[in-house]
Amino acid sequence: MTDSSSRFSSRFAFLISALGIAIGTGNIWRFPRIVASNAGDEGAGAFLVAWITFLFLWSIPLIIVEYIMGRQSRMGTIGSFANFMGKPFAFLGGFVGVVSTAIAFFYSVIVGWNIYYFGTIMFTDLPQNNDASWALWSTFQNSSFPILFHAVAMTVGGFAIYKGVSSIEKVNKILIPTLLGIVLLSLVRAISLPGSLDGIKYLFTPDWTQLTRPGIWVDALAQNAFDTGAGFGLFLTYAIYTRRRYGIIKNAFTTAIGNNLVSLIAAIMIFSTVFSILGSEMSMQKSEILDVMKTSGPAATGLTFIWMPQLFAKMAFGKPLAILFFLGLSFAGFSSLISMLELAVRNLIDFGVKRSVAVFWIVISSFVLGIPSAMSLEFLGNQDFVWSVGLIISGILMSVAAVKYGINRMIEEVNLESKDDWPFPSWWPFVVKFVAPLVGFTLVAWWMIESPSFFITCLVQWGTVLAVFYMLNNYLSKKLSNNISSER
Repeated sequence: MTDSSSRFSSRFAFLISALGIAIGTGNIWRFPRIVASNAGDEGAGAFLVAWITFLFLWSIPLIIVEYIMGRQSRMGTIGSFANFMGKPFAFLGGFVGVVSTAIAFFYSVIVGWNIYYFGTIMFTDLPQNNDASWALWSTFQNSSFPILFHAVAMTVGGFAIYKGVSSIEKVNKILIPTLLGIVLLSLVRAISLPGSLDGIKYLFTPDWTQLTRPGIWVDALAQNAFDTGAGFGLFLTYAIYTRRRYGIIKNAFTTAIGNNLVSLIAAIMIFSTVFSILGSEMSMQKSEILDVMKTSGPAATGLTFIWMPQLFAKMAFGKPLAILFFLGLSFAGFSSLISMLELAVRNLIDFGVKRSVAVFWIVISSFVLGIPSAMSLEFLGNQDFVWSVGLIISGILMSVAAVKYGINRMIEEVNLESKDDWPFPSWWPFVVKFVAPLVGFTLVAWWMIESPSFFITCLVQWGTVLAVFYMLNNYLSKKLSNNISSER
C-alpha cells in the first residue's frame, strides 16, 4: 500500500502528535467562553462536572474506536469504513472525511487571524480601550489580510505534512512543547494578578441547579467532542502510522485527559485575567464580567480578539504576554490544522495518488473553498455550526462501525497485538454500543429543535455530501479492493 511503510519513530513522537490533534484553538479560544455561558450565580463548576462526564461517555470511548480502526485497517476514513463495515458502507467514511476537511477550510482562516494578531502586536501598541480594539479588528476584517493569512496558514500546513509522518512529528515536537510552555507561563502571570483568585474560585464553584438545564449537557458534550477531536477521524489517520506495540488504551486516555487539562489551565488563565482586570481594576460586578466573557461577537471573536488585547494592555508585562498568547494560539491552531489536512491527503493516497500530488491538490482546494469564510464572518459562523454538528454524526458513525465489526472481535485483536497496554475499561463496550449513539442522537435532536432554520442548512449540506459519496460508492469500493486488509 502506498506510503504505508512510514511509522512514527517512537511512542513519544506519536503521543506528542496525537496531543497536537486534540490541543487546538478550541482549548484557549472557545472553552472559557462556553464555561462562562453555562455558569450560574454561584459559579461555573457544574458545567465542568458535565464536561468531564462526557470525557468518559463520549470522547475516550470514540478515540479508542478511532485508534483501533486506523491501526487495524492501515487506511484512511473511507478505507477503514469499508474494512470494518463492508464495501457497501465505504461512503460513510467519505462523509466522515469531508466533515473534518470542511472544518479545515474555515479553521485555517482562524489560524490566520492569530498569525496576524501575533505580528501586529509585535510591532504596534496594544489597544487601550474598546473602541481602539474594535478598530483594530474592523480594519483587519475589512481588508484583504484575512485571505492572505488564510493562504499563509494553508501553505505552512501543507509544508508540515509534505514528507508525511516524519515531518508531522518533527513539527509537533516543536509546536506542542512550546505551546505548553507558553500556556504555563501565561498561567503563572495570570494567577499572580490581584483579584485573580476571585476568578479561580468562581470557575470551580458549582451551582448545582445548572445541571437541571438540558442546554448545559448539550454544550458540555459539544465542547468535549470539539476539544478532544473525538469523531473527527484524525486519531484514526495518525493511528495508521503507529506500530502495533503502541498501547491503544493508554494513548487514548493520555491524549484525551492531557487535552482537557490544557483546557482547564486555559480557563484558569482567562478567568484569572478577566476577573482581575475587570473586577479589581475596573470595578465591574460579577454579572458584568460574565457578560463580557459570554459575548462572543462575530464568529465568537469577542473575548479573544476584542477583550484580551485590552486586558493585556492593562497589566504589567502585558505586551510580551499578548505576543506569547497569540503565538500560542497560532501554534495550537497549526497542530490541529495539519492533522485535518493529513486526513484528506491520506484518503487520496489510499486511491493511489502520490503524496506530493495529494498535498498540492488538498492545500489548493482547501484554500479556495475557505475563501468565503475569510471574506464573510457570517459564512464562517454557518460553516462552524454545520460541520461542528456534523462531528456528532461522525461520532455516531464510528460507534456503528465498531458494533458492525464486533466489539469482542476488536478487543481480542487489540489484546493479541498490543504490548504493555492498559486493559480495556469494563464500561467501554456498553458505552460504544448504547451510550454514545444515544447521546449523539439526543444532541442532534436538541439542536434540531433549538435551531430549526440552521438545521435545515445542515441537512442540505450533509445530504449533498452523503448523496455524492453514495453514488460513488461502487467506484470507491473497486479502487480500494486491492488495498483493503492488505496489511492485516
